[in-house]
Amino acid sequence: MTVQNAIDWPEDQLPGTGDNFVSNEVIVRGLTAARVWRYLTDTSTWESYYDNITGISFPEGGGPVLSDGTVFTFDPVGFPSVRTQHARVVQFRAPAEGTPGRLSWAAHQDGPPEERLEVLHAWLVEDLPGGRVRVLTQETQTGRLAAELARQVPNPMLNGHQAWLDGLVGAASAGSGA
Repeated sequence: MTVQNAIDWPEDQLPGTGDNFVSNEVIVRGLTAARVWRYLTDTSTWESYYDNITGISFPEGGGPVLSDGTVFTFDPVGFPSVRTQHARVVQFRAPAEGTPGRLSWAAHQDGPPEERLEVLHAWLVEDLPGGRVRVLTQETQTGRLAAELARQVPNPMLNGHQAWLDGLVGAASAGSGA
């Protein structure tokens, strides 16, 4: 039996304890975790393969490649009530032989209670036997906006993250080098 790795969750943000949670995953042949990681962590590539994000900036310097502790902002597209997100990378470990890559950022939107949003967006990228790669992304959100998103059918966050995964895999497949 094969056991797959899981996202490392802080206790205060466990799935099911917030107002909205989604999980998206793809497993594809012919890619490596290192190649996918390159496109996932280089924010300068995001807008080329994912239409729901724009305006990425690094108010404390650094970037465009994410690393542990990187602070960045971005504007979600397609979510009318969600404004600029202020994010900090809270987990960063590149994939290595037998070890999945792990990337998580905590983000928030300030404002009055009806506009506040707390987010933890996590990624896991791992090589699987048979020349396959698994990319898992999960997000938990807390706040009134999150609860409103969770009630929508279809869930726009679920669909948005699937578009991100599909774009990421497409970019990694079409790109050059690892």
